Amino acid sequence: MPDLLSTTPLLKTPERLESRLKQIPPEPGVYFMRDAKDHILYIGKSKKLRSRVRSYFRQSQDLGPRIALMVRQVTDIEFIVTDSEAEALALEANLIKQHQPHFNVLLKDDKKYPYLCITWSEEYPSIFITRRRRLGKKQDRYYGPYVDTRLLRSTLHLVKQIFPLKQRRRPLFKDRPCLNYDIGRCPGVCQRLVTPEEYRKTLQKIAMIFQGRTGELIAILNEQMQLASADLNFEYAARLRDQIAGLQNLGADQKVALPDDTISRDAIALAADEQSACIQLFQIRAGRLVGRLGFMADPQSGSVGAILQRALEEHYAHVDPVEIPAEILVQTELPEAELLAGGLCDRKGRKVTVLCPQRQTKAELIQMVERNAGHELMRTQRARDLSTQAQQDLADLLDLPDLPRRIEGYDISHIQGSDAVASRVVFVDGLPAKQHYRRYKIKDPTVRAGHSDDFASLAEVIGRRFRSYVDKPEQPRLGSVDWPDLVMIDGGKGQLSAVMAVLSEMELADTLQVVSLAKQREEIFLPGAKQPLPTDSEQSGVQLLRRLRDEAHRFAVSFHRQQRTERMRRSRLDEISGLGHHRQKELLAAFRSIDYIREASLEQLVTVPTIGPQLAQQIYDYFHPSQSSKAEE
Repeated sequence: MPDLLSTTPLLKTPERLESRLKQIPPEPGVYFMRDAKDHILYIGKSKKLRSRVRSYFRQSQDLGPRIALMVRQVTDIEFIVTDSEAEALALEANLIKQHQPHFNVLLKDDKKYPYLCITWSEEYPSIFITRRRRLGKKQDRYYGPYVDTRLLRSTLHLVKQIFPLKQRRRPLFKDRPCLNYDIGRCPGVCQRLVTPEEYRKTLQKIAMIFQGRTGELIAILNEQMQLASADLNFEYAARLRDQIAGLQNLGADQKVALPDDTISRDAIALAADEQSACIQLFQIRAGRLVGRLGFMADPQSGSVGAILQRALEEHYAHVDPVEIPAEILVQTELPEAELLAGGLCDRKGRKVTVLCPQRQTKAELIQMVERNAGHELMRTQRARDLSTQAQQDLADLLDLPDLPRRIEGYDISHIQGSDAVASRVVFVDGLPAKQHYRRYKIKDPTVRAGHSDDFASLAEVIGRRFRSYVDKPEQPRLGSVDWPDLVMIDGGKGQLSAVMAVLSEMELADTLQVVSLAKQREEIFLPGAKQPLPTDSEQSGVQLLRRLRDEAHRFAVSFHRQQRTERMRRSRLDEISGLGHHRQKELLAAFRSIDYIREASLEQLVTVPTIGPQLAQQIYDYFHPSQSSKAEE
């Protein structure tokens, strides 16, 4: 049984609070606030831990309602001392990401802003635009998130015209490069006509563009062009000249009027309502706007300064030191501006200044950033209003007690019963929530090639989805984050009846709201109804269901194609004695396709891990029966 004193808030035990505060050293580091259940409420950092933590418990301190609520729950304080402010900054970011404390400012993982990724973890890196930021491979580098998607795509398109880059993830031909090599768009990566070192040098030049260092890159290329001309290498010099001209056209119309064009600076501001905080960060290098980044945050999670500080800390945690600007302009004073500036100074190796300008040109720049944040907020509000309108229309149409915030959609995909699979997609507040998507392989033995049964397949999937609520009756249903407000089945009355039958067996038919959407006439059926609901295809609620159905169909078809491709790949390889599933995967990873395995020589087959000389001969003989029979003769 825990000690009663240890579960009492520190504010109610002044002596224990004072004793604990004296144990905290006046050094840089990170502190943890814990509650009576030992949960971490808040993680913070400071260049003087004792002073910072003590400030939370001063009566004169204006903490704001959210932090004041947190302080009233604190029963213990822990700390980690670091050697520098930069270490405290990095450690706090990692710990917040790991523990996700309730009272910390957390940026929303908003998929509407894309990133540009360079996969440095690969031998020949790729460059592409993505809305998912995967942090599993630390070598890979993400730039963004960019607000102006069209500008990002056009910039990448121009970059691919200026620099020769690999155009395909997989080679088109096995023994020769494709047309992109002949026209100078690709250096021949598929045939290794360029070394990994040389190719990486090209990617490093491109990275400089997205780091805002285009001017520096042009200066380097100019110098190389002069040297090439002096060496009479006019072809290479002409290629460099064309690259310089292309780079000069990038952002040529994005000049920002500032008194000192030589200083690199970032400017950050936000606009917020009760539900969303839209943050904009303008990156200005040599007087040009080279990047416009966007972040989303919960406006209730802290003050404007705290939200901006969190956005800056998270952004700079993932950039190279050379990308940190000399000056950061902020909309309002940051709560720990000195600590942020000190940490960035340590990383950059030069002075970094954080300013809150009040007048003249820099203040006007902040106002411009704030106006752009306001426009993003208006777009967010419009999208949110349209989503709410669609949910309300659907609730009225289906006579639901509340807005259907979480809607699940199910679909089946197969070809005459073969490779039958199902999909579950989830919309939350009218938008896809891909982290909740699921794929199912149909296990029913009666569903096989030549014999399909969509009714049984849907019943199986719905049974598997909600079986846990039957096996564990104590598990909460209504109001649970995982419990849908509405389930949509892709199909007509037959599919809906099959699903309702299995839900009745599980005694869930009365607690789940289920409808089906027929493909042909976009008709909505309710359980037990003989006729579809009278609807207008242009109704926002109907359109929401159609988007859900189309997404479920897309997701199911993509999984079905994947399963079918894998089966077709393995069907040939399964006939080779001694070639198990693991070795098949090794072969396909090395040669990419059955066609390439067929064309491989005996020497190439032996180089594959786990494929010895004897098995390599068997594989070769299988694909070249005429040659093996001649050898026997």
